[in-house]
Amino acid sequence: MSLYGRKNRIWLPVSAYLIEHPKGILLFDTGWHREISPRGEYDRIAQVKHMGVGHFLLNQGVVPKGAALVEQLAERKIFPKDIDCVIMSHLHTDHASALKQFSAAKKILVSVEELEDTKNFPIRYVSSMWDGINFETFEYVESGVGSVGKSFDLFGDKSVELINIPGHTSGLSAMKITHNDKFVLLFADGGYAKKSWQEKIPPGTALDENLALKSLLWIAEMSGKNNCVESLANHDPDIVPHEIII
Repeated sequence: MSLYGRKNRIWLPVSAYLIEHPKGILLFDTGWHREISPRGEYDRIAQVKHMGVGHFLLNQGVVPKGAALVEQLAERKIFPKDIDCVIMSHLHTDHASALKQFSAAKKILVSVEELEDTKNFPIRYVSSMWDGINFETFEYVESGVGSVGKSFDLFGDKSVELINIPGHTSGLSAMKITHNDKFVLLFADGGYAKKSWQEKIPPGTALDENLALKSLLWIAEMSGKNNCVESLANHDPDIVPHEIII
């Protein structure tokens, strides 16, 4: 993705996560829609049509055949109607592009703050990506958890917590999955890679740079805990798809 010509592009992965929990099948983000790369190769015309010229200049992608999330899940015999809850970390293009492919999920959740950002800062979003999607919103509560002390306990047992890590967007959510006092932290765009929290490099496209750094410091603290099994960013080039069992 680059404003400075094709030779200066930096290609990064776009991750999404399947969580198979005793209380339901969850999806954290949806990644790119197949239609940005219909033949599995770079397609400028298809991408401009999907996201508009402005967002195309910021984010471009290639989705190899079989690599769209809906295709990967189908290989595991999991289909959109089988998903109990799609949870959006935030609604930027590379995270929300494929939302319509999961419209049959039982529930699609996004934070109140994130939905407000789409109205307050519309230039940062492509709202057509969720045309016809019936979002259910959740509200962060004062919990003392996270960089600003706000979170949402999805099942009421602290096994899946959606933690507000504002900065990149106001409503940005990390997901903390806990079992037997061990946890996995999915911190979305709170940082772009492991290097982000190790070297304290906040996201370059922050709505609030001070909050972004504060959230990154919290991510670093959590990632360094002994009971942290893995701490994952959505765009880390060093991460390959794998399974985590806790």
